[in-house]
Order: sequence, then structure tokens, then C-alpha cells
Amino acid sequence: MSDYDILFNKAKKFHGHICPGIVLGTRLTIAGLRELGMNPNEPTHNLIVYMEIDRCGTDAVQAITGCSLGHRSLKHKDFGKFAATFVDTTTGKAVRVSILERNRAEHDKLNPKEVIKVLSEVPEDEILKIEHVRITIPKEDLPGFPVGKATCSNCGEQISDNRQIVVNGEVLCRNCAGESYYTVTGRT
Repeated sequence: MSDYDILFNKAKKFHGHICPGIVLGTRLTIAGLRELGMNPNEPTHNLIVYMEIDRCGTDAVQAITGCSLGHRSLKHKDFGKFAATFVDTTTGKAVRVSILERNRAEHDKLNPKEVIKVLSEVPEDEILKIEHVRITIPKEDLPGFPVGKATCSNCGEQISDNRQIVVNGEVLCRNCAGESYYTVTGRT
């Protein structure tokens, strides 16, 4: 069994089924790790990955690298692009790998099994764009214990990693400062 097959099966098991996103996420991860000189079959404790989409391929990246939100080694930047930036925190070296959509119209004509086969076999340079990039990771975003803690003067909830906002001298969480993604409809 090839390295690709082993890693693809790991991603498939984590995700729960086979789909084009798992194929592309596997290929994207293999390329990103290779460019950083990392072995995808070994734990990567000095890796942070920024995902630009929250779809199937993200599960492949998480399954293969072991990076996760809980470990603060997987970051989500909601740009809506099937792309990931892999950062070696030891060397500072970073590479962004994105999916090229050149043949998307042709792939859309195929049935799902055919698409998966084509995407797994097509030459890498036909589906991936690899760019060496520079990225500065704020200390608040690094794995480890929280950097700075505050308490929101409005709701009383704790805010970690300097995510508070000061408005007219008051420390507020982003929700109370008007950046909330939810509306409270009741309390129990």
C-alpha cells in the first residue's frame, strides 16, 4: 500500500466516507508537509495549519497532521477557499497549498467514483498551487496556556488570549461589543 493510500484511508476513516474533498485534502496535506520537510507518517508537534475553508478537506488535514482546534494547532480563516497554509513553528518556514479549479467543468460531468479516481491520480501540478509564504503568528495564537485573561464587564464571562475589546474604558468580550454571532432568546 502506498503512502497516499495509507494517509487517504486515515482521512476517510476520520471523515466517515469517501468524497472529492477527502482526496484533495489528502493530496494538499501531503504536498504541504513535503514542502516543509515533514513526514506525514510521524507526529508533527511543531506544526500549525491555517485552513481557509470549513469543509471535508479540513478533516483530511486534521486526520493526517494531528492538528486540531483544541490543541491550537489548527486555525480557521474563513476565506471560502480550498487552501491551507502549513507553518513549521521551529523554523518559521511556511507554505500555502491551494486547489486549482482548471478542470472543474470536466470533473462535474463525471460520476462521483470517477471524480475520486481522477483526483487521486492527476499529476500534482494540475490540481495544486504551492506557494512559499511568510506568516507571523501572534503569541496569543500559539499552542500552550492562555496568554492573558480578562473578564467582560457586561456579561461576566472570561476572555482568553487577549481577545477582549476596550470600549470607553470598559473591558468587553466581542459578543457584548457587538460582534456576536448569536442572539440570546432566554436563559435557564
